[in-house]
Amino acid sequence: MIELKPVLKRLHSPDVLNIESYTPDDPTNFCLLLQIMFGPENSEGEESFDVVVCTPRWLTTEVEKRGFIDGRHHIILDKFDLDLLRSYFTEFAKECSGKTWQEVARKLSRLGKWEFEDYKP
Repeated sequence: MIELKPVLKRLHSPDVLNIESYTPDDPTNFCLLLQIMFGPENSEGEESFDVVVCTPRWLTTEVEKRGFIDGRHHIILDKFDLDLLRSYFTEFAKECSGKTWQEVARKLSRLGKWEFEDYKP
């Protein structure tokens, strides 16, 4: 059986109009939801894996307000850098091949919440 290989198809954020041209007001103190769209190599289709992208300064403020942060599915970086994120996601996907898309998606969901993570038919 041929192994399926996921590839990064695109990035999207419901928090900003255009993630490709987005620059936070303060690149060292921000938070946004980023939907990483992965799909099988050489195939149509994509599925969303959601992560919260934020900085340590934002985390510090939130912990002071709320007392804690659940760190699952967070990417923390010093300042906003879409090229760095894209590169990281591309490299991460290279380690997530599998015999079925379900197997691939389970591996990718270590990075972000898979849109079908809790789906039951």
